Amino acid sequence: MAEISPALVKQLREKTNAGMMDCKRALDEAGGDLTKAEEVLRKKGMAGASKKASRAAREGVVASYIHLQGKVGVLVEINCETDFVAKNEIFREFVKDITLHVAAANPTCVSREQVDPALIERERDIYRAQVQGKPANIVEKIVDGKVDKFYSTVCLLEQAFIKNPDLTVKDYVNSKIAALGENIIIRRFVRYMVGEELAGDAAPVVAE
Repeated sequence: MAEISPALVKQLREKTNAGMMDCKRALDEAGGDLTKAEEVLRKKGMAGASKKASRAAREGVVASYIHLQGKVGVLVEINCETDFVAKNEIFREFVKDITLHVAAANPTCVSREQVDPALIERERDIYRAQVQGKPANIVEKIVDGKVDKFYSTVCLLEQAFIKNPDLTVKDYVNSKIAALGENIIIRRFVRYMVGEELAGDAAPVVAE
């Protein structure tokens, strides 16, 4: 087994915010390969996040972002379990990243559970019409794939994270859950853009 240097452990810790011993164990498991060790930590982080997902998260912050030219504005509410974590620099930086992502990527809701089923059924009808003539079982597989692609464009948690497109926003949330040891929930957001068309001049719908 390759000897793991303290410098390599430190490098992995700086990339992932995981604990020193967790980084050491991940590097041992990956044979000293930094990229594979990061994947090990991500997988373990995902598992840790799933265990914490049922825990109540009633603390947190409401944060805002206004584009420098004043053309786009975002408000988000992100919850955690304790006021201590809400004041943590890692959490605060995470919140800032999410406001920037919402401004740039323009999601319409937090998760796929919030998408109107009638809208999904209309999308399915359109996709079916696009692949007419193929066997029914093939059609449904194609339609399912297109629906998943649709979710990845409108649902915040399923979008590719703007700072690292190899991760979804959900992956990024889970990495912070692993780093901070608390459940973290993006509860809701609202995004305004100067000049956008609003149905019936109504206010933008809050995604929550």
